[in-house]
Amino acid sequence: MPNSNAKLHNNHRSDREASRRELVSRSLQSAQHCLENQDFGTAYAHYLLVLNLAPELKTTVKETFQFTLFKWAEELDSLARIQDLFNCYEQAIELYPNDEVICSSMGEHLFRMGFRDEAAGYFHKAVKLNPDFADAKENFYRVANWLVERWHFIMLNDAKRNLTYLKAIENAVRSGSTSVLDIGTGTGILSMFAKKAGASFVYACELSKTMYELARDVVAANNMEREIKLLHLKSLDIEIPKHIPERVSLVVTETVDAGLFGEGIVESLIHAWEHLLLQPK
Repeated sequence: MPNSNAKLHNNHRSDREASRRELVSRSLQSAQHCLENQDFGTAYAHYLLVLNLAPELKTTVKETFQFTLFKWAEELDSLARIQDLFNCYEQAIELYPNDEVICSSMGEHLFRMGFRDEAAGYFHKAVKLNPDFADAKENFYRVANWLVERWHFIMLNDAKRNLTYLKAIENAVRSGSTSVLDIGTGTGILSMFAKKAGASFVYACELSKTMYELARDVVAANNMEREIKLLHLKSLDIEIPKHIPERVSLVVTETVDAGLFGEGIVESLIHAWEHLLLQPK
């Protein structure tokens, strides 16, 4: 009897496998037929079914799937079906999380729709996945040019200003401020000043996705990625101990613009004083 049950189980499994292969084969044929008739939406649906039933075919159908996705996305864009377009790309990225071409294409759609910060994130991911991907590089630099304010470059090249910040941070750390929070870190320069001055713990928050990714690259290029914790957050959203383990002893910021209070600096500093900064005894 046990042998009979095992044989029956194996037969059921063989039947299921045969049914799966048959469904995959038919779906592939249907997808190809839809492509020939330029029915990209239905073809895309068939490829989704194929890739979910037969993940082992991902490499085989990759290029055709990309073509189908891009054509269907163009149609959705022309019909202003924006949410459907994004859903398709999310499904595609879930299936191919390390595909730089799909990431870059998603970034292009986001950029055209005005979501520049989000677009920069996808372009940046595409470049990380393939540093030789020229189109993604060009797109990332183009969108970054929109997002990175000109005063960033002015400040970074202001040697006197930077030296003043460096000396002030060094004095504070030497006086006992061993944990530091950098609000609106930008390129991460103040965080690196704090770490080089000897701070034990350095945290940095940045709301802009583009600047956050840029700060990660700059910090990594200076071999400090394990010593500075970067948070893609608004300072007002930082929670203890969820994001940082305890209150810090020093807050640094360079978020003062030409209007002095144009970036909500007062609100951020009040929040830091009340919730994130150690209170004097």
